[in-house]
Amino acid sequence: MLELKNITKSYRTKDFVQNALNKVSISFRENEFASILGASGSGKTTMLNVIGGLDQYDDGDLIIEGISTKEYKSSDWDAYRNRRVGFVFQSYNLIPHQTALSNVELALTLSGVSPKERKERAIAALDEVGLIDHIHKLPTQLSGGQMQRVAIARALINDPEIVLADEPTGALDSSTSDQVMNLLEEIAKDRLVIMVTHNSELAKTYTNRIIELKDGEVIGDSNPHTVVLKDDLVGAKKQKNQKMSFLTALSLSVSNLLTKKGRTFITAIAGSIGIIGVAAILALASGINLYIAEIEQDTMSAYPITVDSSGIDITSFLTGEDGLIESPNNKEVKDNEIPVINTVTSLFSFQSKNDLKSFKKYIEKDRSKIDPYVKNIQYQYGITPQIYLPDQSLGISQVNPDTIYSKYGFSNVGGADIISGAGDFGMKNFSELPGDVSLFENQYDVVAGRWPSSKDELVVVLMGSGSLTDTTAYTLGLKDRKILENMFENLVNDENFEEDDSKDLILDYDKVLDVKYKLINPAQKYTYDKSYDIWVDKSQDSKFMRETINNGLDLEIVGIVKVNPDTDTPMLNSGIYYPSDLATYLISEAKTYDIVKQQIDNPEINVFTGKRFDEEVELAPEDMFSLEDFISIDQSKIQQSFN
Repeated sequence: MLELKNITKSYRTKDFVQNALNKVSISFRENEFASILGASGSGKTTMLNVIGGLDQYDDGDLIIEGISTKEYKSSDWDAYRNRRVGFVFQSYNLIPHQTALSNVELALTLSGVSPKERKERAIAALDEVGLIDHIHKLPTQLSGGQMQRVAIARALINDPEIVLADEPTGALDSSTSDQVMNLLEEIAKDRLVIMVTHNSELAKTYTNRIIELKDGEVIGDSNPHTVVLKDDLVGAKKQKNQKMSFLTALSLSVSNLLTKKGRTFITAIAGSIGIIGVAAILALASGINLYIAEIEQDTMSAYPITVDSSGIDITSFLTGEDGLIESPNNKEVKDNEIPVINTVTSLFSFQSKNDLKSFKKYIEKDRSKIDPYVKNIQYQYGITPQIYLPDQSLGISQVNPDTIYSKYGFSNVGGADIISGAGDFGMKNFSELPGDVSLFENQYDVVAGRWPSSKDELVVVLMGSGSLTDTTAYTLGLKDRKILENMFENLVNDENFEEDDSKDLILDYDKVLDVKYKLINPAQKYTYDKSYDIWVDKSQDSKFMRETINNGLDLEIVGIVKVNPDTDTPMLNSGIYYPSDLATYLISEAKTYDIVKQQIDNPEINVFTGKRFDEEVELAPEDMFSLEDFISIDQSKIQQSFN
């Protein structure tokens, strides 16, 4: 029935190897009571564990009813241990909070037997070992012999073919040991019982076969058995393992938890603290990451990365090795000498040039590589839209660049700030929207109208308070620009300041949305004079400019937006904004004008002077023009007048 063929088992601890079984070969009959004797470390328990499938052998083969176990899977070993083998341990291994009946039932519970059947079979097993009157007692209420008999009943509940007993009487007195041995002897009449023991007297008295082990080898067998195996039995059908149902497993889990309420409660509290702690850390980390991402996004939206054609590394200039406090060329300065520190030369030595043309070509070559890391790429071409108020009844009013500011020495070219930091007070005329509206529209609330959708549409951005600066109101033409000009006139002439009567002006949305503008291309200001072969700037010709402005592109304000209260760092300051399409439109339209065409056709020649750019020298104003170049004198006519 059961055969060990050249079984080898060793245990390794780092570099030390202990051979527990060394090529052990032995077979057992279907029903006999065999005892295994030997000194400690001889391999008795290892042999029992290999037979019971509790430990796997290293080499050899364990044959069960002619079937090799070499190809056994984990599920096959589970079925073997659960259905064909019963275990009796020296320490009983009973569950202390379960009754004797429940302990015996447990073996059937793991096999998936119905509650009714397993109760009947458990009672019968306990009756067989003489404990029918103690089935509802806990292990702590039983004697050592009684607990061992409960363990034997549990081993027999599945009607196993093999019963393995490891020192079953080791913790019992002699009288109780005899009772247990008599029970095992009775069991061995119809099945195989293998017992490991140190007590040779019990082995000789009760077992019909004694096997002696020493150093992992069989040195004696009082009743050897030899079997003949068929070669074609290897791989025969194995017994299928049965599993407990989910509800049964759940019921056992709940029962186990309820038996130790205090431990369960403390474990639950500790587990909850751990889970809450981990969740809190993850939530905190996630929140910090989101906060950092929002700060980065807000910062990058308000202060985007810009690449200019040239720049000066101020940091390197200030922290460089050639400090400003050093004397020129590190020369020693005498008492009567004044050193000159070359700040300008040093500053421009830190200037760097960027090849923007190549950089743009590189970016556009494969946008898929950079798109995952950016939300928008926008090119600035230095275009300043020439924008005018359409109403010319009080004269021509250019609002971008604003001629009033430039007239009195306050440069505002291209919408630049009038004074340092003026952008915070709305002292800007027009600005270009940074890319697509979807990039920043969530930072603003549309209070009237809508966002621009074409090149000729503008949007007014209010402050967070919903206000506009007076400079924007002047640009809109909703405050008297003549008063603004007078204020600058008084300032320049050091005269008393005359306060604007409309300082408390309040605008409604409809008035702002009714504002219109006219846009012209800078190239439209020039006309060609064939007589003198020059281009003439007609920007000071009122009649010409009025006609040009009237024929210009109409611009209209289509929306008013206000900073959302939840936005900490808005992308747009207060002012008037036009789409980037307007700048590209001006570039493409400029190519249609003759002055631009002439310059493109002759890129090396200055169309205004007719000279090469690299040959031009800067002249004083009185030397730039000579009347002889523009006036011809007919001397014969003069002579006739005197006659």
